[in-house]
Amino acid sequence: MQVGKRPIFYGWIMVALTALILLVTAGTRSAPGALLVDMERSTDWSTSQLSLAAALGLLAYGAGGPTAGIIARRIGMRNLALGSIVATAGSLYFSSLVQNLWTLTIWFGLVSGIAAGLVASFLGAAVANGWFVDRRGLVTGIFGASQSAGMLIFVPFFAASAAAFGWRQALVWGALAAAALIPITFLLFRSAPADVGSAPLGGRPEPPKSPDPDILRRMARRPEFWLLASTFLVCGATSNGLVGQHFIAHAQDHGFNEVTAANWLAVMGVFNFIGTVVSGALTDRYDPRRLLMVYYGFRGVSLLMLPFIHDNLSIGAFAMLFGLDYIATVPPTIMLGAKLFGRHNAGVVYAWVFGAHQIGAAAAAWMAGLVRDSAGSYDWAFNTAGAIAIAAGFAALLITDEPVRLARRRAAAGV
Repeated sequence: MQVGKRPIFYGWIMVALTALILLVTAGTRSAPGALLVDMERSTDWSTSQLSLAAALGLLAYGAGGPTAGIIARRIGMRNLALGSIVATAGSLYFSSLVQNLWTLTIWFGLVSGIAAGLVASFLGAAVANGWFVDRRGLVTGIFGASQSAGMLIFVPFFAASAAAFGWRQALVWGALAAAALIPITFLLFRSAPADVGSAPLGGRPEPPKSPDPDILRRMARRPEFWLLASTFLVCGATSNGLVGQHFIAHAQDHGFNEVTAANWLAVMGVFNFIGTVVSGALTDRYDPRRLLMVYYGFRGVSLLMLPFIHDNLSIGAFAMLFGLDYIATVPPTIMLGAKLFGRHNAGVVYAWVFGAHQIGAAAAAWMAGLVRDSAGSYDWAFNTAGAIAIAAGFAALLITDEPVRLARRRAAAGV
């Protein structure tokens, strides 16, 4: 494709399309946190019951990543992306029709979660590492920022729609937003640079390289993988699971109405967008382990502040500070996975690490609901989350790629 006489690298078109897919799928996954108050108000379902449905959805969201790697090898990334979008739209529509808690858990939790999860972790990592050698960190940051933008757009939209028309109508509009992506994806999506006769940006022309067949065994044997997965589990618990699901309800407990709280969550999304793009650029230049140390420490301090917030000035400060590193951890985490196991394996590695992220998110979403029902507030949940986030920052420093460098030196020496 050309503009005038200058060719446009098709990878940037893939970046724009992938960013849009991630924006909508991540944005529609923000529905449980945005609709929790209206669901509780208009039904006889408790916070802990709705939190369990949301937690199962987060688990399914994480399971979609490892599943995506297997499916993509069989049907290709283009068909994977299309299938995810169709399933996301369908699950949201059928969620709007449910009449009891178990069908809500199936459609709104499990089906919606796994549908969006098929692209949430795998697609961005695969596109960034398949189409780019140069600017990989920046592209990864753009994808993370797109997920932030989904929250920025959909959280206040869902909250306002639920307040005005009810949560069922809000879900119908979410389904329509997902369905609108189907023709765009069908027309523009390409699985690899070779499909358009190109090479990765900054690399040489090469055929698409599939992940190593023994990659899962290699991951399981490396302590660095388990450290990376453990820190990302904490990331999920302290972001999507706790703040993403319960921030609005917590703010309502502290005197804010749900629409105002949703707007502050959207402000968080603005700063999340900024923080994730900047994090991607920093990941191209600095040690990703040290970046993770800073991000998790910063997050922990922010969470320890949250129980003391009761006015617009303090909640605004929290939204900005926490938003800056809500998912700023994603670019350095993907970069570490690529360094440890190879660029062509990055999508699979991140998909499994993201699975750990969602286990943490699900556990925090459910347990925080139980804490609120039993203790009457979220204070204990936020204090615990702050402490484990700080601990995760120190754990990130223990991740090393020394075994990789040693293996390369031995191979070069013929040992």
